[in-house]
Amino acid sequence: MKRSISIVALILIAGFVAWQVWSDAVESGSKGEERSAGVPLGDAVPAVQIIARRNADAAVAPPNSNSSEQILFGDLHVHSTYSTDAFLWALPLNHGKGVHPVADACDYARYCSAIDFWSITDHAEATTPLRWQRAKDAIRQCQAKSVDQSNPDLVSMLGFEWTQVGSIPSEHYGHKNVIFLGLDDDEVAARPIAARGVATDALRSNTPSLPAIVALSDFKNRDVYYDINTFFRNISTTPECDPDLSSSQLPLDCFESAKYPEDLIARLHDQGLDPLIIPHGSSWGYYTPPGTTWDKQLVAKHKPELFSLIEIYSGHGNSEEYRDYQNVEWLSDGSARCVAAQDGFTPPCVRAGEIIKERCLQEGETEDTCEERAAEARDAAANMSVSFHLAVPSEEPADWLDSGQCTDCYLPSFHHRPGTSVQYGLAISNFDGVAEGNDPVRFNWGFIASSDNHRARAGTGYKEVARRLNTEAAGVVDPKYRQMFILDEPEPTSAVYRKTREELRALAGFQLTEVERQSSFWQTGGLAAVHTKGRSREQIWDALQRRETYATSGPRMLLWFDHVDDQNSEAPMGSTVETASAGTFKVHAVGSFKQKPGCPDFAVKALGEERIANLCANECYNPGDERNLIERIEIIRIRPQVHPDERVGDLIDDPYLVHECAPDQNGCTFEFTDSGFSSEGRDALYYARAIQEPRPTINGEPIKCERDEDGNCIKATLCRGDYTTPVGEECLSDKDVRAWSSPIYLTYQASTERSPTSSDE
Repeated sequence: MKRSISIVALILIAGFVAWQVWSDAVESGSKGEERSAGVPLGDAVPAVQIIARRNADAAVAPPNSNSSEQILFGDLHVHSTYSTDAFLWALPLNHGKGVHPVADACDYARYCSAIDFWSITDHAEATTPLRWQRAKDAIRQCQAKSVDQSNPDLVSMLGFEWTQVGSIPSEHYGHKNVIFLGLDDDEVAARPIAARGVATDALRSNTPSLPAIVALSDFKNRDVYYDINTFFRNISTTPECDPDLSSSQLPLDCFESAKYPEDLIARLHDQGLDPLIIPHGSSWGYYTPPGTTWDKQLVAKHKPELFSLIEIYSGHGNSEEYRDYQNVEWLSDGSARCVAAQDGFTPPCVRAGEIIKERCLQEGETEDTCEERAAEARDAAANMSVSFHLAVPSEEPADWLDSGQCTDCYLPSFHHRPGTSVQYGLAISNFDGVAEGNDPVRFNWGFIASSDNHRARAGTGYKEVARRLNTEAAGVVDPKYRQMFILDEPEPTSAVYRKTREELRALAGFQLTEVERQSSFWQTGGLAAVHTKGRSREQIWDALQRRETYATSGPRMLLWFDHVDDQNSEAPMGSTVETASAGTFKVHAVGSFKQKPGCPDFAVKALGEERIANLCANECYNPGDERNLIERIEIIRIRPQVHPDERVGDLIDDPYLVHECAPDQNGCTFEFTDSGFSSEGRDALYYARAIQEPRPTINGEPIKCERDEDGNCIKATLCRGDYTTPVGEECLSDKDVRAWSSPIYLTYQASTERSPTSSDE
């Protein structure tokens, strides 16, 4: 008997030791492998298909357009599982498929979405030297599929994302995509350059390894959990670069970072590089502190003239529109004060007070006591920046109703920040050098849109399908996994939590950003369009540089926007014209092709049925012969500040003009002028917004509200990415489709002689 007990004890001890060894190996990352970037499978798209695309667009071009010009579509913002957040959302426990390598984005762009150019832009904060080399190899392999590099079927570019986040407005500069023209080693950065601060903490050094019990609970997918811990280990063990050395002096095998935009630019220029640097997600409130504005980035040291493009729209929402509302008031001591609800807008801190008061009254406390707790909740939430929701213990996403959201914006970004909207940025001026005789400094952006897809799917907006692949919808398949991303708190009470900035930074990154509520705001994403003479890398790049670009909310709408002066000289979208007369603006917009179900035969032949099903969800860009209709064209006019005291809201005319379009498959055309330009004698910019007929759209209505007789939201229904929303639910609502031209900038000068435009030079 004693011997039997001893044997059992030895077995238990051996089992415990084995478990401990296995667990340590899993959690340390020594059991997994570094994932590859994959190998693109599909060959080049047949030339006949490329020619057919061009001919179809040429057939509806305006009569006076340059016959050699064409419109090409692309996606310059795509992530693979070389990005931390992308790898996490790819886990099977998050409804993911395990991994989405760079090569998937190549095949997707070529055959699923059938776009003309794209770029990989994984987070620099998670990119190791090995991942950078593998990404370069995959992009080169993708490009090599095109036989004729002067006329390729697909142009593939290399880039990275500088993912900067500040915890207060004065420290926040936002995300920028850095994209290179060439693919050779001397034409791209030696290392991706990361941002310093909160984002790096979340994506590089503050992400805990997954517990071994997770791999055990999902044993058939155990290799994925082994590998993500290896992914984390390889990030944290990459040594920091010496911050005192210039970029060109650093070894290849270190982790390089830059604190401010000017530092990023200086490090790139030190390597002899002049890439595109494109701000994106500027108004995303889930990481942008309330009260942040563009003003501090419009100073000489931050090189605003080098940011020639901006991403106005993506799968993370629309950053276009300015609204005159506030979340909090910042005080001189650095603290924040909650402000009252405004017309159509409820600050989250106000809602935090309402939730706490409702709970307090249900607990039987007095009205006075509950109002005191509500005031405490408002103050705590106001001072916890984007993590205001943590002031309310065990809150549910639907508890917040539509607070914090722009309720009258088009597909707005989550917690849309008006002070970092595109319209605000175009309306402000910096007057620092005016006293010395210099002109005010302004942003002169061209517009693009992108997907920002984190599942290696470039150009996802062609069809509203596969929400969990073509948008960022993600979340755990079972509540037992929830605590990995959102730490459990006590039962809901009227107690108020107050956390310092240091305490917040110590928490897991995704707990800070209302990750569950965000899922209702993810769309399939947009496209960048360029007007170009040809398909070569250099021709596409030149169009991007001269800002002859526009953005769409996904479908391939065609848009022309030109200026004709009194001497009959034309300037296209993106141009700057010095003039005393407004001249004439011409707009022509054509709807995108209606889509047939499934995938074209040539795409299935190229990738095979299994990969078409896995990668494209059996739905590709598959145009029919009929086009969608343009319903109207809106013109937005912005007159940038000529004095620092001018109110931004008074300078934005949205819309300035509206042209209703007759139903016509060939599109919609109209001309206009601004009779007040000459008499006012001040600079102005104009851009066109073409509106296409509605289609069922994933998260077209981000928050479905039940409203009272006064229009107040009293119950909210969300579309989540976790177990609370059925896997097959696409969350469709009818929503119109849009395209935004790059602005034409008129600089007022008294002389009637026309000066060169940016596109003439």
